[in-house]
Amino acid sequence: MDQPIRVVMADDHPQLRHGIRVALEAGGFEVCGEAADGPGAIRLTEQHRPDVALLDIHMPGSGIRAAGEIRRLVPETAIVMLTVSRADADLFDSLRAGASGYLLKDTDPARLPAALRGVLAGEAAIPRSLVARILDEFRAPGRPSRRTPAASRLSSREWEVMELLSQGLTTEAVAERLFLAPTTVRVHVSSVLRKLRVTDRQAAIDLLRDDH
Repeated sequence: MDQPIRVVMADDHPQLRHGIRVALEAGGFEVCGEAADGPGAIRLTEQHRPDVALLDIHMPGSGIRAAGEIRRLVPETAIVMLTVSRADADLFDSLRAGASGYLLKDTDPARLPAALRGVLAGEAAIPRSLVARILDEFRAPGRPSRRTPAASRLSSREWEVMELLSQGLTTEAVAERLFLAPTTVRVHVSSVLRKLRVTDRQAAIDLLRDDH
């Protein structure tokens, strides 16, 4: 009987980790460790040496930093990022750190097992919506992308906030989803408006939609 694929996962949201665990175990995987921050992910990966490390980007200690350390310390472990961020900087920093996959958190959890198996088979698990950005980067090295760089001006957290607002969530619902105070969400929105030089959140959402 084949051994199950072993996974260490790291995310600072316990409910999300639970949902991922359920999906992976239903797909025949073994979750051998859970962490809530980057250092914990590194420690568990060194301890268990799993087939895959599934990492959030925006967690304490930085998922991207953890990816780089795991790549250095446990090179046989495949690294896959699981995030809400569509920002070019996060995508490219993750790939440079050694990630073999970059999955978005709005992916159906039931599809995670197939995506991780694909990574272990040598496939790149990257949403189609982000593949074009990678192609642009390599087709035109040293030249500005043809895409409007609006999204690249935002931090990961600002993108998370705007992505959820674009789905119709209220400020309070976004705050609850991201475990933030509503005032913190408003601060992020104000920062986005300033960076994008627009006057309201709908204009910001429309500009970001046009950017990809």
